Amino acid sequence: MTEISAATPTAPLQPPAGLGVEELRSHVAGLLERSRARSTVLTEAVDEADLVAQHSPLMSPLVWDLAHIGSQEELWLVRDVGGHEPLRPEIDGLYDAFQHSRASRVDLPLLTPPQTRAYVAEVRDKALDALERSPLVGRRLVDQAFAFGMIVQHEQQHDETMLATHQLRAGAPVLHAAPPPPAAGPRGPREVLIPAGRFVQGTSTEPWALDNERPAHPVELPAFVIDAYPVTNGEYAEFIEDGGYDDRRWWTEAGWKHRTEAGLVAPQFWERDGSDSWWRRRFGVLERVPADEPVVHVCFHEAAAYAAWSGKRLPTEPEWEKAARHDPATGRSRRYPWGDEEPTALHANLGQRHLQPAAVGAYPRGASAYGVHQMLGDVWEWTSSGWEPYPGFEMFPYPEYSQVFFGGDYRVLRGGSFGTDPSAIRATFRNWDHPIRRQIFSGFRCARDATSREIGENAVGRR
Repeated sequence: MTEISAATPTAPLQPPAGLGVEELRSHVAGLLERSRARSTVLTEAVDEADLVAQHSPLMSPLVWDLAHIGSQEELWLVRDVGGHEPLRPEIDGLYDAFQHSRASRVDLPLLTPPQTRAYVAEVRDKALDALERSPLVGRRLVDQAFAFGMIVQHEQQHDETMLATHQLRAGAPVLHAAPPPPAAGPRGPREVLIPAGRFVQGTSTEPWALDNERPAHPVELPAFVIDAYPVTNGEYAEFIEDGGYDDRRWWTEAGWKHRTEAGLVAPQFWERDGSDSWWRRRFGVLERVPADEPVVHVCFHEAAAYAAWSGKRLPTEPEWEKAARHDPATGRSRRYPWGDEEPTALHANLGQRHLQPAAVGAYPRGASAYGVHQMLGDVWEWTSSGWEPYPGFEMFPYPEYSQVFFGGDYRVLRGGSFGTDPSAIRATFRNWDHPIRRQIFSGFRCARDATSREIGENAVGRR
């Protein structure tokens, strides 16, 4: 099996303030190297037959993802920033995600695995040359090495996609058994009251934030209550045992239609044994479902049904972000739930280091100012919000990253997962997907409106 340690974060992530040009170049080169090391781990873990196979119609062949990583890097860093002529213009269309659906990519005349590796290596050499020659100032695309940070994040996002493909592939395990995540710590209150008031959502200052995270803008919210921890496997199993999948009351019309047509009875990859215990398949290993881990591989409709069954709802995106970022003591919004310092192994389960969610309560140092835990890492969290731009949104640098997806049936997910690299997540980062998707590392927490009594008790407590 393949060792996964190449993906473990070892360097600062976003560019620290005040770096000189040479220091910034060195910083960026390190992040590019780390993202490529992870891509290498995920593609060299399997043989060539696995690389070119399509393990699910929802996913591209792994070899397509790798070449697409190189194609985007060539487009932005080699051609645009570096000013080089195209290396292989004849393949541009093959790796354009908007020209070919994932289900059809396996039938394209793709580069072979050796050709793909040679191509991405050549692209990287020229990208590093562009990094060396660029002044990293003078236009928005290169200021503070934005284009390079965009490509780092793009590669890490596709690495998480490839990790999801590994979860879908059949056969013997190929990823090395990862060290277990930290054990569960003491758990405090199950819910946290977030008082009414204004907070600042989004960012206008984060140097590598993507266009959909901008601009920072004030949002006024009424008081609400949010779960202090994500919903666990054990809690979700109670919903199943209570007939939650068979009770129309808990499902929206669209959710019930999907549940019926797709035959949903449990989270993806769960199965029962003869004693009615739940087991799951995780990267080729069959294991008993751990009760205290956040539930993962549920779609939006399943999350919303559970929330309704429990007498709650899913949080809106602004509610999620306020609970994660707002510091009531200072009135400002933090970069991360715990503060402005970069994530470490003590703050959150990120970077593919454990290959599974950690038990709730495992990261007390990662709690937000309100005492809400594990809002970064472990599982992407569904919100009730649709995918829309912020007020004052400005597309940059291309519409196909965010703009073309606004509207439709997409739902926003926040917070990253155990498969998300720290360089590709922050408390303002926004993800989105169709509400039926569950091959992603998705879970959720619940929220509800605060009662008058809770609001009054909180007001008394602040006096």
